[in-house]
Amino acid sequence: MRISQRGLYALQALTALAQRGPAAVVRIHDIAAEENLPEKFLESILLELKRARVVVSQRGAHGGYQLKRPPGEISLGEVLRRIDGPLAPFEDFESLRRRVKGGEARHRPLFRVLLDVRNATAQILDHTTLSDLCCRSHNG
Repeated sequence: MRISQRGLYALQALTALAQRGPAAVVRIHDIAAEENLPEKFLESILLELKRARVVVSQRGAHGGYQLKRPPGEISLGEVLRRIDGPLAPFEDFESLRRRVKGGEARHRPLFRVLLDVRNATAQILDHTTLSDLCCRSHNG
């Protein structure tokens, strides 16, 4: 699995929002400056995350973005799937599963390993939340 720059920026921006607290509304400019991210690129990422109901926006002089749900309810896997697509090093879960079950017998061990890699990656990302990232950043 490869996390794109877009996926990495999404996680950085969401972590910045999570660290500010649930009521904080943060302008794109402030997130971009704090995280050293390109503002226009960040704007398109946040719009996509808004459509995915991960963040909400407020208009006006004190407008900006905030998390729609508590940070403990937003997993890294959810965000990366939305931004980058399936969490698989090769094909998607169903394709890998089909190859393990019905492909050529001599190649099944290879596809089993790739499926194991995908499952381990998904397990970690699906059980790590924005809250977990915030706790890790405070603990060094």
